[in-house]
Order: sequence, then structure tokens, then C-alpha cells
Amino acid sequence: MSEVTDIPDKPEETLEQHGSVYEMIREDIVSGRLEPNERLKVADLAERYQTSTNPIREALQQLRGEGFVLMEPNRGARVRPIDADFVRDIIEIEMLIEAALTRWFVSIAGDSDIDELEAIQAEIEANNFTDRTRHGILDTRFHQFIYDRHYNRHAAELWWKHREILRAISRRFPTSLSRRVSVLREHRELIACIRAQDAEAAAAVVARHVEGSGRHIIEQMGVAQRNGTTRR
Repeated sequence: MSEVTDIPDKPEETLEQHGSVYEMIREDIVSGRLEPNERLKVADLAERYQTSTNPIREALQQLRGEGFVLMEPNRGARVRPIDADFVRDIIEIEMLIEAALTRWFVSIAGDSDIDELEAIQAEIEANNFTDRTRHGILDTRFHQFIYDRHYNRHAAELWWKHREILRAISRRFPTSLSRRVSVLREHRELIACIRAQDAEAAAAVVARHVEGSGRHIIEQMGVAQRNGTTRR
């Protein structure tokens, strides 16, 4: 990582401050304020975000792990282009992971688990995308209830990391009416498959659900690009 002059670290910095630095850098990458392939120098970022160098280094490492930042030997860090290929790669992995996690959940799900999914889905339908923030919270709770039960914590954590990435990207775009209808329908289909203890059918529904989400994001990215609104 290329550095010029370090700013002395401030002893009073907190984890909350580091978290906000990470979120600000990620938001600037997703929104395009930090441009694709732009060099990321620690000292420059510390000045930009009015902090010291340690939180910047830690944030860049976290963003590297999430795929937002690329690091090359002797060339330092740069912004990973947030494009259709980036989304496609994540979606292809998620179609495999989420299907596997769902398949296993079906094997252990009981009546109380199905009741919980029904209750969350009822809240999702009552909200009906009116409050996007609330929808995001409820949708996460719906899927997390299924995936968090799995013994493979690495798989569950990878799902969470990818979900956060996609949520950061999709937040820039509206959700089309057709996608809203599909989300509600696919949730209901998933619950029905779990109730019927049909693991393969449930896995297929989730794979289709994930693929549809990715396709919608890519389509919205294309619309924004054609309209010249990819950046805020």
C-alpha cells in the first residue's frame, strides 16, 4: 500500500469511529465518489475522512476481504469497479451457498420454525415495501432465521458478508413492482416447500430467488448507467 506521510494516530479513537470510517469509504466506493480503479493512499484517506491512519488501514483490509478494494504487490490499493461482473460473481456463489443452507434447514425445521417464518412473512407483506428500511430488516430476519441454524459457520458468515455487499449496492436503486411481487411470491413458495419437507424444491426456490435479486440489481445498474445516474 502506497503511503506518503502518516498522520499521528489519535489515542481517543473508538471502534464506533472505525466503523463509521469503514462505512463512509464503502459508501463512497459504491456511489462512485471514489472512482473505479482509483488509488487509495492511507494518508490521503485519513485526511479526507478526518481520522488517523490505523482506522483507514483496518477499513481497507475489511473492504479488501469484501471485494470492494483490490491490493497488488508494489502498487498499493485501488477501488474495485462495482459493475455487473462484480454482482454476477457474488450471485453465482450465493446461489450455491443459500441453496445448501436451505436444504439443510428443511431437514431440521419443525412446526414452530415454520410458524416463525410465517410471522416474519406476514410482517413483510403488511409493510409491502412501503418502508424500504423496514423491509430490509424483515427480509434479513427471514433468511437469517434459516441460515443461522446451520452448523457451517463459515458458509453462514459468507452469506452475511455477501448480503451486506449487495444491500449496499441495491440501496441506490428502486425496487421494481415486478420484483416486489416476485419476492413475496418466492417467500411463500419457500415456506410451502419447507412445510412439505421438500428440501430439493426449497433449494430450487432459493436459488431462483437469489438469481432474480442479482438480475434485478444488474438491470437497475444498467438503467442508471444509461441515464447517467450511476453516481450520486
